[in-house]
Amino acid sequence: MARRKQDLKQALVDHALAAGFAKVGICRPDAAPGTAERLAAFVDAGHHGQMSWMAERMHWRGNAEALWPEAQSVIMLAEPYTPDHDPLDVLSQRDRAAISVYAHGRDYHDVVKKRLKNVGRWLIEQVPGAEIKVFVDTAPVMEKPLAEAAGLGWQGKHTNLLGRDLGNWFFLGAIFTTVDLSPDTPEVSHCGSCTACLDICPTDAFPAPYRLDARRCISYLTIEHKGPVPEDLRAKIGNRIYGCDDCLAVCPWNKFAKTARDQRYAARDGMIAPDLAELASLDETAFRARFSGSPIKRIGRDRFVRNVLYAIGNSAAPHLLPAAQALTDDPDPTVAEAAQWAIARLNAQT
Repeated sequence: MARRKQDLKQALVDHALAAGFAKVGICRPDAAPGTAERLAAFVDAGHHGQMSWMAERMHWRGNAEALWPEAQSVIMLAEPYTPDHDPLDVLSQRDRAAISVYAHGRDYHDVVKKRLKNVGRWLIEQVPGAEIKVFVDTAPVMEKPLAEAAGLGWQGKHTNLLGRDLGNWFFLGAIFTTVDLSPDTPEVSHCGSCTACLDICPTDAFPAPYRLDARRCISYLTIEHKGPVPEDLRAKIGNRIYGCDDCLAVCPWNKFAKTARDQRYAARDGMIAPDLAELASLDETAFRARFSGSPIKRIGRDRFVRNVLYAIGNSAAPHLLPAAQALTDDPDPTVAEAAQWAIARLNAQT
């Protein structure tokens, strides 16, 4: 019996790797017992900001067993999206936009979920009567603690997952299953005394190592935050209009990063350092057409253009004034206010 279980696990890993994943690990649903306590502390401190979904259904989010009591094993899988360029280079091109690497190509939700279903179907074929549920960042599942418990890597001081053989440029997917599989050895932190990710953060979003205040995180501010961004943080956003890769890009473990195998993660035309004036001119129809199939589409045109206007205000580029002036009467009040702020800032810089 034990031999059959081990053979099944090895065959599962082999199939997942052949399907395109870079690493596979297995844990029990109860393998991250401290998750609920850490999540409660995060929410109690208000560090989740406007992400009310983190506070809702906390019983499920903090306890994977509660999400599906019948599950016996959690299969955690890593899929690389490692860039072939330095994502920090664009930050010096102040009239251009910095877009997080993960959003340069196809929406990872679609790509990873299809691959997870492939692996899940294979498992069901091997074990008659088996059941599965697949998750990709869209359900109350704490993927990072589970991935650490499954041995894929550890949550670094920037709170993202990284691995000695993966770096930190990868997506996570989870397959919950009723199949009893042998768990892997949990990983432990190998950050040592390094603080590169903490030191580079433009907004000081880390109150302490391994702790994040999302309210100050540029990824949160440009993607999740609704309405005007606090004025004291706008200048620190620079030209980052969707997400921020600074803490990921400086991690020394990236020298072991796996190459992205799926070409759908490759940057589409116009995604690396696009012109800010061009982006500011997008109406709803043009925005939806340009970012079809991209995770950027989900934040909507108004929030996106708001971010573009903050970048214009930070550009010190007078030739971008007309782009901001054209939006002072925008129907969305947050966009109109951002345009006024950008104009005032540009005028003060010239």
